[in-house]
Amino acid sequence: MHIALVTDYYAPTLGGVQTAVRALAESLRAAGHEATVFCPLAGPSEEGVVALPVAGAFRPDGYPFAWPPRRVAAALAEEFARRGVDVVHTHSEMFAALGGVRAAHELGLPVVHTMHGRVDVYTASVLPLPAVTTLLLAGLHARQVSHAGLRVAGGTRYTATATARRMWRLMLAQSRASDHVVVPSAHFARKLADQGVVTPMTVLTNGLEESVAAAAGTATPRVLGADEPLRLVWVGRLSPEKRPGVLVEAARSFGDRVSVDVYGDGGARRSLERRAGRVTFHGAVPHGEVLTAMRSAHALVSSSWDFDNQPMVVLEAAATGLPVVHCDPDLAEVVPDGGGFLTPTPDAAGLVAAVERLRREPALLTTASEALLRSGSVVRLSAEPLLEVYRSVTRGR
Repeated sequence: MHIALVTDYYAPTLGGVQTAVRALAESLRAAGHEATVFCPLAGPSEEGVVALPVAGAFRPDGYPFAWPPRRVAAALAEEFARRGVDVVHTHSEMFAALGGVRAAHELGLPVVHTMHGRVDVYTASVLPLPAVTTLLLAGLHARQVSHAGLRVAGGTRYTATATARRMWRLMLAQSRASDHVVVPSAHFARKLADQGVVTPMTVLTNGLEESVAAAAGTATPRVLGADEPLRLVWVGRLSPEKRPGVLVEAARSFGDRVSVDVYGDGGARRSLERRAGRVTFHGAVPHGEVLTAMRSAHALVSSSWDFDNQPMVVLEAAATGLPVVHCDPDLAEVVPDGGGFLTPTPDAAGLVAAVERLRREPALLTTASEALLRSGSVVRLSAEPLLEVYRSVTRGR
């Protein structure tokens, strides 16, 4: 089977979608199938990746932007036909993925879509004047995939604004245009179902590619000595929806017995560095360096709230036996039992309280780390569940 993986975000840029797509491509190839990644590129990438047309100057949040839509769809249709693609698997809601949907429909190919994250939160955090720019984005999206007849209920916290409902309609439209929807977490799948997604939907956890699982090395329990600082790491895109500012604010109250290292880059980095005191920013570094930092740290901090679906960085931390301090109760689904600490509140004060508790009771870190090791928490990605989804949509055709 030849699977086209179409995404608006891929290496060499950093992020959870990029990591998940790369892991999927590797696992499909290891299972004896062809997998080709189609994406806009910011620079040279690896074998098996096809570059799509991109906008010359427009780079939202630093990412290359697939554009114009007609050229993107035409390039994808030509490549799908030439390569004998059997299934198109989209991994985003922007114009590379939309081009993949249009090309697949033109050729009569089935579409599987993975809903990786909350477009409503991302656009509200990243786009300038979101009340206006989401109108433009939704209009452009609707020209590629119909939004007709879709209604979003406004009775929930996450659909309380017109801007949020506009982006939820976008997600519903993308789901309706697909033959099957894959969601990495049950909590996000419930939200989609509550908003009326009727396309067949499967919850399938993300996983680590074998090369990353191997690079994680042999995990060991974390022990915080009486005279050493509590070492915290934060890994991700420095963007408002990830809330790195909450960590920076909290770090002012940590004191000199806590060190904080941040790995990643993004549009918010400069302003964060101006505000930061006891925080070291390392920028974008090779993946191996991140895993090395995880192996030497005492805990990973996940500061996002009401945004992340299933953060790949949490899976990587668990694979190295690194306990996770998280602000979002939904992420308890991702952290293996006993391997993490939910802050009492999702703000900086809650993060300070959680860190102070670990500083006072360092044995909690060892207990959590041992729980991760007992759980067999290296989640290696298996291709078989997704292959069964692919078989189901091809049978349907």
